[in-house]
Amino acid sequence: MKTFIVPTDFSDTSKNAARYAAQLAAHVQEAKIILYNVFDKIETGSDGSPVYNDHEGRKHIMELALSSVRSEMHGLAPDVQIELLAEEESSFIDSLERLARRTEASLIIMGITGASPIEQIFIGSNTLNMVSRNVCPVVIVPPNANFTGIKNVAFTSDFKEVDKTTPAQPLRDVLDLFNPFVHIVNVDAEHYVELTEEYKAEKAKLEVILSGYEKEYYFMRQYDFIEAINQFVDDYKIDMLVTIPKKHSFLGGLFKTSHTKKLAYHSHVPLIAVHE
Repeated sequence: MKTFIVPTDFSDTSKNAARYAAQLAAHVQEAKIILYNVFDKIETGSDGSPVYNDHEGRKHIMELALSSVRSEMHGLAPDVQIELLAEEESSFIDSLERLARRTEASLIIMGITGASPIEQIFIGSNTLNMVSRNVCPVVIVPPNANFTGIKNVAFTSDFKEVDKTTPAQPLRDVLDLFNPFVHIVNVDAEHYVELTEEYKAEKAKLEVILSGYEKEYYFMRQYDFIEAINQFVDDYKIDMLVTIPKKHSFLGGLFKTSHTKKLAYHSHVPLIAVHE
């Protein structure tokens, strides 16, 4: 049984991600969803004195809210098994990581919104922080994404040290969930008419890693990575992007210069982050 964890704070963005997750799970054999909410832990008052905390009452309210979201999900995917879990914890990210490890989750499916810096701080930080924990692949669902199947995926690669930086088995595990056509895309302003020997060597390595999948390679000479990928998504009717956040992207700040961060905020199709 494959376990997909879908965190929700009952915002429109997280509800849309939950609806997307339900339809996705319906297309995966033996998949179940844990619909998850973390509500704040109350320990002391402003003067340090204990505060009366009706834990069971608050948990019951959250479970009712989760049940309402589950009803929406079942309206789209009536046969998907959806478990509800509400926990009182002080850290959402720590709690989600523990749950993912405990259940050996195959995917965490989360919403994201907000292209402006302020929205990124307050809305996107949890999703990106979860990616950085490297627990399991994280599906990042844009606020207006609709599930239409996963027939075509675009896998972005920089074609640098492919054998060392591409997590072969985690990548194949993700692709095996959907069995899509794989479009391998490289965007580089320095591309010439002919591929260099270095690129040919890296392509050969990817051939080994992605053996058995229907696939095609695309080498695009463009300066704006995000613009190139979004245009590619439209031209080739891509249903989902797959990217590998590089470890060095986390040095000096989460995704400071990473293409993954830019894609997370500016893509109009879901993105799966699969770690090295």
